[in-house]
Amino acid sequence: MPPRLDVSRRGFIGTALAGMSLPSMLSAAEPPAPAPFRNPIAYRFNIGEIEAFSISDCNLPLREGLGLMWPEEKRPEMKAEMERHGERLDSIPLYVNLLVLRSGKEVAVFDAGFGNVKNPQMGWFLAGLASVGILPEQVTAAFLSHSHSDHLNGFILDGKPTFPNAAFYLLPEEVEFWRGPSPDFSKSKRDPKPLPNMVREVRAAFDILQPVMQPVKSGTTLFGGKVTIESAPGHTAGHACFRIKSGNDELLHLMDLAHHHLLMFSDPEWTIAFDHDPVESVVTRKKYWSEAAAKNTRCMGFHLPWPGLGRIISDGKGYRWWAERWSWGA
Repeated sequence: MPPRLDVSRRGFIGTALAGMSLPSMLSAAEPPAPAPFRNPIAYRFNIGEIEAFSISDCNLPLREGLGLMWPEEKRPEMKAEMERHGERLDSIPLYVNLLVLRSGKEVAVFDAGFGNVKNPQMGWFLAGLASVGILPEQVTAAFLSHSHSDHLNGFILDGKPTFPNAAFYLLPEEVEFWRGPSPDFSKSKRDPKPLPNMVREVRAAFDILQPVMQPVKSGTTLFGGKVTIESAPGHTAGHACFRIKSGNDELLHLMDLAHHHLLMFSDPEWTIAFDHDPVESVVTRKKYWSEAAAKNTRCMGFHLPWPGLGRIISDGKGYRWWAERWSWGA
């Protein structure tokens, strides 16, 4: 029979230390250096002195593909553009990139994704927040770009505000549209059947968020002077973009001005069925694309390939989305 080994905690440690030199013992006692930040659904970056994260909330294909895109007569051109770049034609990918800012003890979230749903392919936001060490109670500012379900629903959890200590900011035009007597979808290419239920869901969410809701006018600066909310109508009446500044750095959050990294840039006049007012959305998109390209502004897109960071560059009569190189820094 082989000799009995003493595998008790004390015996094991004592045996291990007996064979170690003093430098080895000291080295073992030192805490390890922090590992670089690498997270499969949360990407960390900086905007000046602000710590920022892009957190993914879903992995979904829109199976309607180019059937969602308008004008209908331009779909052959869209198809050719997709094929030229090796893009899949069986669906349009739905990325949902949620921006989170942390500055000292202040934490801001920009839209909150699909929320607590049974589908494992969506609703990852709270898990992503936890993975970067942020609890819902620590969020101090919540910004809503517009009230579609992939942006609004995550602000509600178990019939209460998900972020109980956060003021909830949005443009008054968004509140007025959804709470108005007859929200007008007459210009939209959306399927009309789900619209009555969608309106009821938005109003119910607004009722829950009413105690923390703070509508603010376009141009208002919040979050310690670092965030400016800007009216960018068309996708919805009160759709907003957000401009974040810290020191000499700036990030323009485009939200839903683009639903595809190729189509909405190659020709800004191509629209998606989800736009409430396609004509107005084109005007808004052209304005932002022209300005961002001219100023070489760093941008983020809610529905662009994760983590959604890049720049808009002029390209002939259209534009291109130039994705930012990833940097897995410490």
